[in-house]
Amino acid sequence: MLKEGEIRIPAGCAISGVIDRSGKRMSGECMIKSIATMHDRSNGLGGGFAGYGIYPDFKDFYALHLFYDDTLCQAETESYLKKHFEIAYCSAIQTRKMKSITNEPIIFRYFVSPLPRKLESSHLDEQEYVEKCVMHVNVEIKGAYVFSSGKNMGIFKAVGYPEDVGEFYRLEEYAGYAWTCHGRYPTNTPGWWGGAHPFGLLNYSIVHNGEISSYDANRRYIEMFGYKCTLKTDTEVITYIFDYLLRKQKLTLREAAHVVAASFWSTIETQEPEQRDQEILLRRMFPSLLITGPFSIILGYENGLMALNDRLKLRSMVVAEKGDKAYMASEECAIRVIEPELDKIYAPAGGEPVIFELKGENVQ
Repeated sequence: MLKEGEIRIPAGCAISGVIDRSGKRMSGECMIKSIATMHDRSNGLGGGFAGYGIYPDFKDFYALHLFYDDTLCQAETESYLKKHFEIAYCSAIQTRKMKSITNEPIIFRYFVSPLPRKLESSHLDEQEYVEKCVMHVNVEIKGAYVFSSGKNMGIFKAVGYPEDVGEFYRLEEYAGYAWTCHGRYPTNTPGWWGGAHPFGLLNYSIVHNGEISSYDANRRYIEMFGYKCTLKTDTEVITYIFDYLLRKQKLTLREAAHVVAASFWSTIETQEPEQRDQEILLRRMFPSLLITGPFSIILGYENGLMALNDRLKLRSMVVAEKGDKAYMASEECAIRVIEPELDKIYAPAGGEPVIFELKGENVQ
């Protein structure tokens, strides 16, 4: 007879997030504590964190976090970066030795700004230029992988339980106004360092609990616009979908949410005319970006966090507030362990985004 822990449980994965809307920065230790309460949802094959506001001294530079298999691909990548960027500062990402974290790659970070002459000759805007460079490294340079590329934010991930990953990266030494984290590994792929969540591109990051059945349709469509889904996992394609809808198509967060978790046609028919017309338009414009299957996600971006369930709410998500702080997690315990007394706590409806943003003058 199979015992607990000896079978694959697709409903696993743990996600958690917190934001202080006043802009006050919090130690990453709070997220380690939060995700540790959901240890049984993880399996030791992946864990990771994203922190926003963690690099105030370099806030105007893109922070590139990279994994390298060896020094040869590191040298090739650094040569490429020097041809395309001004490198303000670079260093190994500081870690601590842990018995539970093994086979670590070379882990480096670079604070960069596009070289003006290169940017001008590319005829791209700055973010598009950075995206193309990130895609080049990840596709063309074997053994190198850019896993974080935003401004004043960073992703930290590895193979291991998430609480161990947080300790490994010494996240108690970082402070940010928003954090997200994830336990487990990308669906239907082997556990490896680059494949752990969060997935990120520029300032967008995604942590995801679930398994989407529309992966192939979503991937084929999004790759028409220059994205390369090198990791063959659903969370990667979700990240690129949001980057495409928000950055390139200039949709609002709610509009993007109603593309990926569109209302059923029977529901749309009952809506007020203005809302009905907008949802019909979005469904007709982006039919291949509807995400089907069970999911709950947290989207991180420079000004806030958004929680979103699939339209049938097949994965758990709890949201809570306490003063300026807002929380979202797979389970209530992950919130209560860092904030026992709450002003409000609730479970969002399927397909309805919950958005918390920095207040006015605190927008980064």
